Amino acid sequence: MNFVEIFGYAASVVIAVGMLMKSIRLLRWINLAGATMFSIYGFVIGALPVALLNGFIAVIDIFYLISMYSKKDFFKVLTLRGDNKYLIEFLEFYKKDIQKFFPDFYYKPELNKYSFFILRNMAVAGVILAREYEPEVLKISLDFTVPQYRDFKVGKFVYTEYIKHFIDEGYKLLITFPSNKNHIRYIKKMGFVQANHNGKIAYIKNLT
Repeated sequence: MNFVEIFGYAASVVIAVGMLMKSIRLLRWINLAGATMFSIYGFVIGALPVALLNGFIAVIDIFYLISMYSKKDFFKVLTLRGDNKYLIEFLEFYKKDIQKFFPDFYYKPELNKYSFFILRNMAVAGVILAREYEPEVLKISLDFTVPQYRDFKVGKFVYTEYIKHFIDEGYKLLITFPSNKNHIRYIKKMGFVQANHNGKIAYIKNLT
């Protein structure tokens, strides 16, 4: 097997991996890479239909990626009662996915002082449940974003713009106790830092 054949197989693998992505944005990026590789492969082996078709697909991916990055999303917070039926159905529907990131999560409406959906362009993109952990300290019990919106925009909205709401309520710290590596990576991007809190490893975001 020569280098050109290996390159062609690699292009196939890249496209196959892209089809497994739940994030539309990530799918577009990986598909762009795979289509570009296939286009180069087609030109090298003299298969113009393969080269031109995949070149066209790459252009389409570029077009949609530019649209995604230039589009201004509209965000809104929808405050919920703890016994909201849609909230309960939402948590049940995404139960398996939630447990991947929050293996110890269980829903008790009476524990949450704040329950709200984050709407992105008026579609439910995520949910946050929070309760008072200590005076002036708010614990984020659940911060879950549905798969197709996991591009950090929802989190950035909550932890940069909506965070003013928590400050106005008198809170000085946000705290969470993650156990999932992907969730830890996410909250670090949101400005949380690791700390020892009463003998427990916690991640804290200072609001002052």
